[in-house]
Amino acid sequence: MNKADLVEAVAADAGLSKSQAQAALDSFLGNIESALKDGDKVTLVGFGTFSTSSRSARTGRNPQTGKAIQIPAKKVVKFAAGKSLKGAVQ
Repeated sequence: MNKADLVEAVAADAGLSKSQAQAALDSFLGNIESALKDGDKVTLVGFGTFSTSSRSARTGRNPQTGKAIQIPAKKVVKFAAGKSLKGAVQ
């Protein structure tokens, strides 16, 4: 399922037009992104938790040449599935 498919499904389930469902989905995703940028956790009970984590700088290897390269430190997004989602998928 891609974003367009999700918009169609939300529109059908909620009785909205596709443009309204698109706006709602964009707002939802934008608010999650904004919270993660601010360093907050986003917990959707039963679904899961979005959070950020810091990765330290490290030395890696170029697979083509074998030469050592420096990989810079960065923040990454993590998702931990909630109990209800895990149960639904099993």
